[in-house]
Amino acid sequence: MTDLANPQLASWQNFYVIVGSSAAALIGIQFVVIALIANLRKVATADPIRAFSTPTVVHLGEALVVSAIMSAPWSSLSRASIAVATCGLGGLAYATVSIQRARRQTAYKPVWEDWICHAVLPWSAYALLVVAALLLGTTPHAALFVIGTAALSLLLIAIHNAWDSITHLVVTSNHGDAPKRE
Repeated sequence: MTDLANPQLASWQNFYVIVGSSAAALIGIQFVVIALIANLRKVATADPIRAFSTPTVVHLGEALVVSAIMSAPWSSLSRASIAVATCGLGGLAYATVSIQRARRQTAYKPVWEDWICHAVLPWSAYALLVVAALLLGTTPHAALFVIGTAALSLLLIAIHNAWDSITHLVVTSNHGDAPKRE
């Protein structure tokens, strides 16, 4: 891996293979689970899906993209920095839109845990990406840890949020012929 802009990137390759592969696999599983659960539920509006489920797939996608960026053989760290900053800024914009969607939808009233896991933590992870991108040229060792932390955070946040959303869908689904508990 001598063609990398910084030899420190080579030591992160396995980390990003694990994070990126996990994110990609979980994106596929999220699609399968939503498709299976769709048969259990009454027709719902798109607002709660846009507010809670779609951002989960976006966070997984961001973890995958950041992993790909950090695994690429960059000719300079400044180019990697631009790519990471672009992901971070795009994520901040999307997280802001997601927060607005969560506030506007009326099908579910988010509790404090929802605001932390669906708003505060993702927004913070994207902000970390932007900060780390700015530091990549001057303090690459620290910036690499911050980028790794942000990518892993997005993966773990998405796992939590996917589980939360799917269990909510299962618990609140209308089974039609299922016996009612008294």
